[in-house]
Amino acid sequence: MAKPRLLLTHSLFEPAIALLAPHFEMDVWRESFGIPREELFRRIADKDALICLLSDKVNEELLGHAPKLRIAATVSVGYDNLDVPACTRHGVAATNTPGVLDDTTADFAWTLLMAVARRLIEGETWIRSGQWPGWDLAQLCGTDIWGKTLGIWGFGRIGREVARRSLGFKMRVIYHSNRRAPEDVERELHAEYVERDRLIAESDFLSLHVPLTADTRHMISAEVLRRMKRTAFLINTTRGPVVDEAALAAALAAGEIAGAGLDVFEREPIVNPALIPLKNVVLAPHMGSASLETRTKMAVMAAGNCVALFQGERPPNVLNPEAVKI
Repeated sequence: MAKPRLLLTHSLFEPAIALLAPHFEMDVWRESFGIPREELFRRIADKDALICLLSDKVNEELLGHAPKLRIAATVSVGYDNLDVPACTRHGVAATNTPGVLDDTTADFAWTLLMAVARRLIEGETWIRSGQWPGWDLAQLCGTDIWGKTLGIWGFGRIGREVARRSLGFKMRVIYHSNRRAPEDVERELHAEYVERDRLIAESDFLSLHVPLTADTRHMISAEVLRRMKRTAFLINTTRGPVVDEAALAAALAAGEIAGAGLDVFEREPIVNPALIPLKNVVLAPHMGSASLETRTKMAVMAAGNCVALFQGERPPNVLNPEAVKI
């Protein structure tokens, strides 16, 4: 019996390939920086399964070129690249990779927070320039982290892990989320639920951990930035479009807030050019989950979702179970 055909829009780590190989005939796009859209349409035409990345939009247009497709598995926890209702209409299971990247992404949120607060990139650039004259009392003084107020907007798995890491810094933790956390979680993490306006006004560091939806797009607007402390820092490791990038650049340039650490951008890989010359922003290339261990787990999870479906099981991380016919 012929194996189902699987298209991978990017090569995966060996453990994921080893899991897939006994079950699928694989077509792998091996070039860097993504498969061109027209090539994707051509290759998907005879495929039963797809493993893709955030840059690959699985929408009505693509599904129209994929009459045999039964599953679209994104190697990410966020799934704004998947049009889940369109997948459901076409009988395509949509899956993601939640959970395995929570700690790694929380670590990186703290990496950005500490780097921008303590002006690490400025200092490192100065050293590399060969122009550093030596130590001075007032040189590159940044901001203390310990004892400050950490605000977390979105208190799901990653937001809670960010809060957990604040305990060693003796910080006050406040959060706002669509759903209030259980009392035992608040107690364990020393976290206080507050309304959105208080979160904006009281945070010394505001870390974003919300999914990208119509409601969260540009939730960090010029108005919100004006209501933050002038000494506050914004940290974004979630999705770029939740921040109005032009408004943020203007606020940073004007000193309306003290700084920002960004791992994601509105129109990746394009970065708003107004951000580039600013010294009070740390810019990272969407690397929040980029440890070898975590990215391998993500790839294996996406592979496992595909294998489960074709073994007659419901994929563990299916987003639209009504589309699964087993």
